[in-house]
Amino acid sequence: MHLLVTGGNGFIGRRVCERAVADGHDVTSVARSGPPAPEHRESWTGAVEWVAADVFAPHEWRDRLATADRLVHSVGTIDEAPTAGVTFERINGDSALVAALEAERAGVDRVVYVSSSTKPPLVREAYLTARRRAEAAIADLDPTVVVPRFGPVYGPDQPHFPAVANRLFAAVGRFEPVARLFGVDLSLIHISDGGSAAGFADGGSANGGTVEGGPADDRTR
Repeated sequence: MHLLVTGGNGFIGRRVCERAVADGHDVTSVARSGPPAPEHRESWTGAVEWVAADVFAPHEWRDRLATADRLVHSVGTIDEAPTAGVTFERINGDSALVAALEAERAGVDRVVYVSSSTKPPLVREAYLTARRRAEAAIADLDPTVVVPRFGPVYGPDQPHFPAVANRLFAAVGRFEPVARLFGVDLSLIHISDGGSAAGFADGGSANGGTVEGGPADDRTR
């Protein structure tokens, strides 16, 4: 099976690629940054085709869909820079629609859109609104569409959380009563589980739909 991973050089995307390689699949990553930086290269990265392209410029990468069986869309941000065109509406919402429509046109069998179960603390509600809009927009496309909704993903190399936050989230994730003290369902997921989105591409949630909680809680609705 051939997986094309948009955002494959991102924090979650790299784990999706790693998991897919471990499962014996052919993997192509599409990301503006191309291959991982030297400090993020591991033994498995040589097995991935790293394509430097912008998801919003599909003419740069749509030829790779000709042999793809699945598309996993892992593009997203929790930080905005409107003057640079980085907004929740564009990155978390529009990018998924562009990728999914390209996959439909190419005849890809399955689209996995890595979404979110909740917005991170102190982040605008538009973060989640954009994701829900994208989910609704791609739900009825011809490919089987699976939407795993991950909670905040923490772990080494998380670009948005400082080391102390990763340690705090690890404690919260281990002790559910601690999480309840925060007054919010964090649904925390360690990055070691983030690659499980590749499992949905591989046939998990066979009928498509939304999977709440990501890999830790496989409840499809």
